[in-house]
Amino acid sequence: MSDEKQNPQLEEKEPLTETELNEQRQVRIEKMQKMVEAGFKPFGHKFVWTHHAKEIEEQLDSLAESETEVKLAGRVMAIRGHGKTAFLDLMDKTGKIQLYVRKDVLGEDNYALIKLMDIGDIVGVTGTAFRTHMGEVSIRTTALDILSKSLRPLPEKWHGLKDVEMRYRQRYVDLIVNPGVRETFMRRSQIIRSVREILDNKDFLEVETPIMHSIAGGAAARPFITYHNALDMELYLRIAPELYLKRLIVGGLERVYELGRVFRNEGIDIKHNPEFTMVEIYQAYADFNDLMALTETIVSQTAQKVLGTMKITYEGTEIDLTPSWERLTMIEAVAKYTGVDFAGVRDLAEARKLADSINVPYKENFGVGKIINACFDEHVEDKLIQPTFITGHPKEISPLAKSSEADPEITDRFEGYVFGRELCNGFTELNDPIDQKERFLKQVEERESGDEEANMMDEDFVTALEYGLPPTGGLGIGIDRLVMFLTDSNSIRDVLLFPHMRQK
Repeated sequence: MSDEKQNPQLEEKEPLTETELNEQRQVRIEKMQKMVEAGFKPFGHKFVWTHHAKEIEEQLDSLAESETEVKLAGRVMAIRGHGKTAFLDLMDKTGKIQLYVRKDVLGEDNYALIKLMDIGDIVGVTGTAFRTHMGEVSIRTTALDILSKSLRPLPEKWHGLKDVEMRYRQRYVDLIVNPGVRETFMRRSQIIRSVREILDNKDFLEVETPIMHSIAGGAAARPFITYHNALDMELYLRIAPELYLKRLIVGGLERVYELGRVFRNEGIDIKHNPEFTMVEIYQAYADFNDLMALTETIVSQTAQKVLGTMKITYEGTEIDLTPSWERLTMIEAVAKYTGVDFAGVRDLAEARKLADSINVPYKENFGVGKIINACFDEHVEDKLIQPTFITGHPKEISPLAKSSEADPEITDRFEGYVFGRELCNGFTELNDPIDQKERFLKQVEERESGDEEANMMDEDFVTALEYGLPPTGGLGIGIDRLVMFLTDSNSIRDVLLFPHMRQK
């Protein structure tokens, strides 16, 4: 029964033109009107289902033997008919199942409903499960209810690059016709659940902090600006929850995390979206080494839980997430991949000369630290394929991180890279309020000189530090990047249900 000819609407063909879409929509509206005339309600009410398609397949032997009545609901994806018998493919969130419908069982009036149905209609089905002589799991249908009439035709598949943008704009259609997309977002939910479970089991407390901030801080990024009428003040959508979470550590909560959206007014590409999901984690009486170990635990155990392995394949490359990950300082990494060694360099002219030797551009206001970071960005980042922690970031680019005891110009900070992309950022938190205020003032100078991503002065945060922040390790992991790696997705848009798009 399953090898009979599919409905022509589902055969592979070129996308419909706007005129053709309008014509088909009108035909469907006319069918809807005929449904009403025949006594059917094209937009039905509650339907109580008992099973999903996958459950019926898994329980088929017992359901068939006992002739248990089953009820399921979903979308019609194919219609095949031969006079007094029809075959429909029904799709729900777990998969497809065939409906075997006979006129003499359903009754002439109810059987007539099938002629008024289209691909995409949502129906409720009652019947018994069995396996056809072709081996296909099917439902011997005893009742068929229309629950929602689809007024627009579904594409069988999206056609090439010109429709990629449409997939993102009309994600609801993408989810209907592409099972792999549904699988990606189900896996995203599993990944987020795993991250929460790991942190909860380690006695971290999940908290919620403001999304609208009076001061944009906690990261080097351009904020979105809004305005509160009643308070007569500008507010910023948060670029990070960091400074509020550290206030909670001051207050004695010791282990906290927040998993939620952050907003950065930056460019859009395959790695960036103006709003994205992060988990930020803070642990009192810990340092950046503890947070690197926690990162390894979260990523590797989540991969094991969701995929059943710590070895993943991303864009054809096998990546081993098993701890422990390689660790290099930023200066070591630049030396390894360029041959240029910044160790001990303090003189700006010397740093510029080294950057010139490997053709790395820099701005006039860049100090030695920013020049080292520019060399890393230009020549190193895309070569870090296997999981790698880069440590020893210059103080100049790390305004919230604690300086290293060995070198005050270097901080106890780390970034985790996989497949040449930053996955996380963390450090031993700066808890000296005097040092923090000086760094904020330096950031204010940079902001006044034109750096829109520099931190703003946050006097209240400095006040909080003056009450005493215990030694603390902090960490932020990009959830979207993690989902990309664990679902083998090339673009961040593939793991965001509704990515931001330019207006048509």
